[in-house]
Amino acid sequence: MSVKIAAVNSAPTVGVGVGVVVREYDEEEDKVGVEEMERRCEIGEGGKPSLVADLLGDPICRVRHFPSHIMLVAEYGNGREIVGVIRGCIKTVTRGNSLYVKLAYILGLRVAPSHRRLGIGKKLVQKLEEWCKKNGAEYVYMATDCTNEASINLFTRKCEYTKFRTPTMLVQPVHAHYKSLGSGIAIVQLNPKLAETLYRRAFANSEFFPKDIDKILSNKLNLGTFMALPKKFLPKWDPKTGILPPSFAIMSVWSTKQLFRLQVKGVSMLTYACCMASRVLDTWMPWMMLPSFPDVFRKFWVYFLYGLHMEGKNGPRLMKSLCAFAHNMGRDDDGCGAVVAEVGQRDPVREVIPHWRKLSMSEDLWCIKKLNYGSDEKCGLSDWLNSRPSSPLIFVDPRDI
Repeated sequence: MSVKIAAVNSAPTVGVGVGVVVREYDEEEDKVGVEEMERRCEIGEGGKPSLVADLLGDPICRVRHFPSHIMLVAEYGNGREIVGVIRGCIKTVTRGNSLYVKLAYILGLRVAPSHRRLGIGKKLVQKLEEWCKKNGAEYVYMATDCTNEASINLFTRKCEYTKFRTPTMLVQPVHAHYKSLGSGIAIVQLNPKLAETLYRRAFANSEFFPKDIDKILSNKLNLGTFMALPKKFLPKWDPKTGILPPSFAIMSVWSTKQLFRLQVKGVSMLTYACCMASRVLDTWMPWMMLPSFPDVFRKFWVYFLYGLHMEGKNGPRLMKSLCAFAHNMGRDDDGCGAVVAEVGQRDPVREVIPHWRKLSMSEDLWCIKKLNYGSDEKCGLSDWLNSRPSSPLIFVDPRDI
């Protein structure tokens, strides 16, 4: 679902945003222009390596799986050249203590290199915020790399966002060999209804847990929810009773295969040769369990692990086994380059998820802004921006990636 936004011309004077019109994306008219503009944005600067994305001919794919979403484009000049895009969606999530709030999410903001520092990014954000407010969003947030100073300055200094949470992004390459699951561990796939019940219980006090978790679990991009438990508990465990094993770990796997493909470009020939050599050795001698580098120089996709939760004294070992299981799923899916997870800084699972430090981010910055002032006060609630987290858990919606 999307709502039309009237095009707004900037003031006809020299300065910020002159000649810029912001309007809703039209798939038939704008697809080619958006793809060309985003290709220009993906060219690495100064010959540095860059990670580029192929949206498989669907510029709106990153928000399409939200029930309420929109994409805006910025046009410049009489030629109506597309020089900027932004995407947004609205969902209902927990803010802690089982309290729900209507939250908007901003992603995919791009401005053509030739038209930066003209206020186009700010204008796109403001127009998207207007749509969010009209559709009842109480808060809006965005996520960015903590080293992306341009994006952080735009949102915090010019658009009045507040630095809010810093989850950790963990990346594990998919090697050419299989990983061991460990002895005495059983892994079972849960049906969506049972998975929903477990998640609503485990993440009731967390932040950002989506109210429509059932829609996520039944989505075609979701490859399943899996539980690891000691084999000795398996004969005694009956999922119908609702009684959980003393120790267990659960997680769900989301594939980006039908959404987008990634590719690393701009590396030196020496780097490329070394990476591919490690892959060849791992393929020829899998028993050595070499930490080979995936073939990220051709287009690949990732598996996103979400809903990671563990309980009991064996929880850490079981979670590691689940991560190995997901890696092996990717190993069997030719073209999967990595398994990725994002968790809260204080989430216990953070310490046991296998990852490569050089590919991961210890801090991914989330910034937030309140749109509907007075909504919390009417319900007798404190402002979410100033409230302490009620739980160390943050639920990262796989549709956000």
